[in-house]
Amino acid sequence: MLAAGVYLVLRWVIRAPGGGTTAATVSQHALWIGVIGWLASSLQPAGNAGILPAGNTLPTLTTPPGILGALAWPVLGCLAVHAVGQLSYPGPRLPRRVASLEIRRIRDFLPRSLAWTAAAIFVGSALQIGFVAGLPAYEAIAYGTQQEGPNGFPSVGGDGRIQGSVLAACLGAAWLTLALGTALVLKLISHRKQLEALDAAENDLLRTIAMNRLLRTVATIAAGLAAVAGNFAARPDPAANASGWTNAAGLVVLLVLLAMWVWAPPRLPSVQASGSGRGRQALTESPAAAHAATRLVVSVGAAMALAPVAAAALALLVSGFPAPGAGLSGLPVLFVALMAAVVLLVTGAGELLLQHNYGTQGIPRTWPRQVVSPALLTTAIVAVVLFSVIMVHTAAGEGELREAGFDDVLSRPDGSSGWVIAAVATAAVAAIAGMPVVAARRRRSISTDIHGLDAALRAITVHRVVRTMAAYCTAQGGVLLMTASNALPPLLGLPATTWAGALLAAAGMLIAVIPVKGFARTPATPAKPVREGAR
Repeated sequence: MLAAGVYLVLRWVIRAPGGGTTAATVSQHALWIGVIGWLASSLQPAGNAGILPAGNTLPTLTTPPGILGALAWPVLGCLAVHAVGQLSYPGPRLPRRVASLEIRRIRDFLPRSLAWTAAAIFVGSALQIGFVAGLPAYEAIAYGTQQEGPNGFPSVGGDGRIQGSVLAACLGAAWLTLALGTALVLKLISHRKQLEALDAAENDLLRTIAMNRLLRTVATIAAGLAAVAGNFAARPDPAANASGWTNAAGLVVLLVLLAMWVWAPPRLPSVQASGSGRGRQALTESPAAAHAATRLVVSVGAAMALAPVAAAALALLVSGFPAPGAGLSGLPVLFVALMAAVVLLVTGAGELLLQHNYGTQGIPRTWPRQVVSPALLTTAIVAVVLFSVIMVHTAAGEGELREAGFDDVLSRPDGSSGWVIAAVATAAVAAIAGMPVVAARRRRSISTDIHGLDAALRAITVHRVVRTMAAYCTAQGGVLLMTASNALPPLLGLPATTWAGALLAAAGMLIAVIPVKGFARTPATPAKPVREGAR
């Protein structure tokens, strides 16, 4: 189902408004492949693989099935995204197919410097995994204090670890799968069919772009495998009462991550030419873009980006507002609601400023026929349904925990009983979201000779509201999964894990930063007039 969903999203991205493909949609398609593949490549759930916790925490990453399961998601997920991305390119539509008789080889399109860098990272990762294979196991010792000693009451205990050969076998299997899968996807990229929207040179460059994004992601995963091995190797024997430890491989991974982040792929010449120079100048000098009302709406968008950051900083500085972890259940849920509410209030304030500065009495209001694009509307509906399902499952799971007498689990200050707060906060955010929509609907029209400008500005406001609600529901569902993960075992039989919630929260952040034009895949529809007295 996930592969089918990624395929449908990528097919939607590459489709031009009038049908077919263009160089711009092909470039966006390649970008989305890289972004989705990067999101699927996180090894954070497997960070403590092979570690035996010293407390009462149930060890879940100490057996080969558990470790391989945690490693399989990022490795196979990343490779699957890039493979599906190549398969999602549309077939030929012209009566005569454009084909080339030359033999395409991987090395003809491979970015050499990046390929050698990725190969070096793979070799270093393999050496680190091989080193772990010879490490012994340690038994976990519960934390406590000694009753004697010159330094008072020194603390004892610490986490243990499994046999190094077991973890090395699991990491080696993931490393081998990643290496072989990368070679297969590179071969798939080199043999990908020609796209009619691009000429032969741009088709070759697009293959180089795809290989660039694939190699950067798999190099990060390979470095992550080395970091997991380094975390295992750095753990001291708890019986030795070591004061601390440092995962040097983790620091190297951070450098690799930064290097891969800035190693940008090339751009298609046609897209680069249309995105700068005359095209950009014509866009900024168009009558609609030069209008003062349009500039105000653009400024509101910038304020929407800064408002949640300022609100979060102010909330932490105000006296009496509890910091995270201070004992208030559901605090992360309230933080997400606060961020969404501030963004929506700024959006509504923008509509009030538009009416105050540029609204003209007596001009019929105009309202766009298609206020929200189908893609954004679908995203919002899926987000609302997903959040509702998570909240219902959380409530039912916590109810079973209460019946079983585990009230102490629900009363912890980590937000595990915050589904009620989430429901109330969501209702408040939804009420606030209605304010800018009503303001956009009832705002006086702007006096201008530019056809459709007033309706377009109303559509932008509604788009921002729907986008904010979609991002809020997705992120709030992720936060609820992370803070109320104890409710999943009694109802669904799933382990109390937080990685699924982290992925949802990251998806919500991604939705929140997609620009207006990112969802506007169809041309603007003609505006239909709304009578002045209409509501």
